[in-house]
Amino acid sequence: MSYTNFTLDIDADGIALVTWNSPDRSMNVFTEEVMRELNDIVDKVAGDAAIKGAVITSGKDTFSGGADITLLQRMLTTFATDKVKDVEKATKALFDNAGIMTGLFRKLETCGKPWVSAINGTCMGGAFEMSLACHGRVVADSDKVRMALPEVKIGIFPGAGGTQRVPRLTDQQQALQMLTSGQTLSPQKAKAMGLIHEIAEPAKLVETGKAMIRNGLKPVAPWDEKGFKLPGGPVYSAAGANLWPPAIAILRRETHGNYPAAAAILKCVYEGLLVPFDTALRIEQRYFTEIMQTKEAAAMIRSLFVSLQELNKGARRPAGVPDTKFKKIGILGAGFMGAGIAYVTAKAGIPVVLLDRDMEAAAKGKAHSDGLISDQVKKGRAKPEDKDKLLSLITPTADYADLAGCDLVVEAVFEDSAVKKAATEQAEAVLKSSAIFASNTSTIPITGLARNSARPKNFIGIHFFSPVDKMMLVEIILGKKTGDKALATAIDFVRAIKKTPIVVNDTRGFYVNRCVLRYMSEAYKMLIEGVPAPMIENAAKAAGMPVGPLALTDETAIDLAQKIMKQTIRDLGEKAVDPRQMALINTMVDDHGRFGRKNGKGFYDYPAKPAKKKLWPGLKDLYPQLAAEKVDYEELQQRLLVTIALEAARVMEEGIVTDPREADVGSILAFGFAPYTGGALSYIDGIGAKQFVKIAKALQKKYGAEFKAPKLLLDMAEKGETFYERFDPYAKGDVKQAA
Repeated sequence: MSYTNFTLDIDADGIALVTWNSPDRSMNVFTEEVMRELNDIVDKVAGDAAIKGAVITSGKDTFSGGADITLLQRMLTTFATDKVKDVEKATKALFDNAGIMTGLFRKLETCGKPWVSAINGTCMGGAFEMSLACHGRVVADSDKVRMALPEVKIGIFPGAGGTQRVPRLTDQQQALQMLTSGQTLSPQKAKAMGLIHEIAEPAKLVETGKAMIRNGLKPVAPWDEKGFKLPGGPVYSAAGANLWPPAIAILRRETHGNYPAAAAILKCVYEGLLVPFDTALRIEQRYFTEIMQTKEAAAMIRSLFVSLQELNKGARRPAGVPDTKFKKIGILGAGFMGAGIAYVTAKAGIPVVLLDRDMEAAAKGKAHSDGLISDQVKKGRAKPEDKDKLLSLITPTADYADLAGCDLVVEAVFEDSAVKKAATEQAEAVLKSSAIFASNTSTIPITGLARNSARPKNFIGIHFFSPVDKMMLVEIILGKKTGDKALATAIDFVRAIKKTPIVVNDTRGFYVNRCVLRYMSEAYKMLIEGVPAPMIENAAKAAGMPVGPLALTDETAIDLAQKIMKQTIRDLGEKAVDPRQMALINTMVDDHGRFGRKNGKGFYDYPAKPAKKKLWPGLKDLYPQLAAEKVDYEELQQRLLVTIALEAARVMEEGIVTDPREADVGSILAFGFAPYTGGALSYIDGIGAKQFVKIAKALQKKYGAEFKAPKLLLDMAEKGETFYERFDPYAKGDVKQAA
C-alpha cells in the first residue's frame, strides 16, 4: 500500500521506518489525510507479524509543526453553523472531532508493538503529543531541534493527551510550567525533565531509534503498567499540597482570568492525575471541547496563528513583482535604531553598510551588534563562529560612496526633516536607479519626505520599533507615489529579517503610534481625575495589557511625549492637545526633571539593581486623590481598551489600514493589546458593534469626545457587521494561506 504523506520501509530486522514527508508543504502538519494514513500505518504495524516495531521520523529538516490549525478553524466554523439548528448535536460533533487525534495516539500507544519517535528538528504541538505517545523518544543533538506544546499561546491547549502524558513523565511543577507557558525545550532540557530517552548524533538518529527496539523496548507506556507511580508523588500528598494552591494563585496573578485555556490546563492536570489514564483523556477531551467554543480561542487562533502566518508569508505583497535577493543593504545613522537594524540584517546573513557622520560614531553602532551577539554567545544561544560571521557582515563607514551597489537603504537618522533631506540626497547620488530608499521615521509623513527624493516611486517608510532585536512588528508606510516594487522590496526585507510586516497608508503617527498615544493619553486623564496611579497600572494589566500606560510612557520617554504634544500643537493648533494633559507633562519634565527610565525617574523611580522600579510617590501630590473604593476598577479597564479600539476603528475608516488582519496583529505585536481578544478590531467584533457603540456612547457622556464612535462603527452597528465581514481580507482571493 502506498501513502501520500509517508513512506514505509521494513529492514532485515523487521523494524519499520515510517518517514513523514508531506508533499507541497515546507513543514509536516497533521491534516485529516495525514491522520487517516497514520491510522492505516498503525494498523499495518500492529497486524503484520513480520514487523517488530516502528521508528517514525521526518523527511524534512523539521519534524512537524503539529496540527493544521486551519483544520480547527474549519471545525469551529462548522460548529457555529450547526449549533443554530441543534446545539447539543453540534457540541457532540465537536467533542467527537476533538477526540480523533487523541484516539489515534492512544491506538498507537496500545497497539502491542514498540514505536520510537526520532525527532530530527522542530517538533511542536500535536507532533510532540504523538511523540509522547510513542514508547521511545530519541532526539537529534542539534541547535535546530526545539520541542514545545505552545497551544496556550493561541487560546487553546494540548488536547491530544499532552496535559496527561507530560505530568506522568515529569514532576507536576515542571509540567504546569511547560504547559501553561508554551515553553520551548532544547533536547538537553527535555531529557532532564524525563520527556525523552536519548539524544543522538543527527546522522545516527534513526539507527539509535532502531537500536532501542532491537534492545527490547517495551510496547507499553509507563502509566499502563501495574503499580505506576507519578513522578514527584500524587496530587493528594505533601508535595501536592505545596504545589497546587500557589499554582492556582500564580496563574490568576499572571493571567487575571483572561485566558480560559490556561485555567483549563490546571483543571485537566489536577483532575486527570486522580483517575485512570483513559478516563483522564476523556476529561481532557471535554475541557478541550469547552475551550474550543470560547471567543478567546476563535480570536487568538485567527490573529495569532492564521493571520500572523499569512502576513509573514507576504499576504500584502504585490503580485507579479520578482522576489528580491539582497546582496547589500545600507543603514544611514548608527544610533540605537540604526545599529539595531544593522544587527537584525546581519543576523539574517545580509551584508550591511552602517553609515554615520564619522567613523567613531559608525564603529560605535557596530559595537552595539557586538554587545548583542556576545550576550547570545554567553547565554549559549549562539556560537563564537556565529558572532564572527555576523560582525564580518557589518561595514562601518562615514563615506556615502560605500553605499554604491545597495539594493535597499534604510535611513534611521535624527527625526528632523532637514537632516533626513540631506541624507536622502547624498545617498541617492551614489545609489543605482533601481535601489529602494526607506525612511525609518516614526512621526514625519512619508509623502513629505519623498519630496526630497529624485525617484519618489522608490521611496517608502519602514518603521521599526525599539528595541529592534526584540520587537517583531514592522510598519511599512506607503507614500502617495510609492510603487509596487518598493512595497515588494520592503516586504521581502522585513520577511528576510524574520519580522512581521503590516502595510499602512501615510498619516501622522501611522497606525501603531496613534493607538499607543490614545492609551497613554487616557492614563494622563485618569491621573488628572485623581485616580491613584497604582490603580491605573493594575487596571491596564488586569485588562490584558503587558505594560501599564505610565510605565510605557517612561520607556518611550516623557520628554518625547512633551515634544510630540508641542509639535502637534504647532501643526494642528491649540485644540489638538488637552491643555490639562500638556500641563501634567510639562510639570513632570520642566518642574521635576522626570524624563522617564532614561534618567532614572519618570512616573516611576528606578533605583539601582537589583531593586525594582516603583511608582513615584510624588504623583499623588499632583492632583487631589479619589478614594480607591470610589473608583470603578472595571470601568478603568474598559476605558483603556476602548480608547485604543476606537482609534483602530478610525484608522480603518480613514483607509490608513485596509486589512483587519494587520490592525489586529499589529496591535498585539507592537504594544501587546490584550492578546486574548485577538487584537483591537477583534475586541470590537467579540463584543459586537452594536454593544460596543453603546459602551462608547456611555463613556463619551462621562469622559468626553475621545470616546465618540466613528461613523463607520455606527453603520456597522446598524447593519450588524463585523470588521472581518466589512473588510473581508479574503475577498480578493490573493491570500498566502497559512502553513
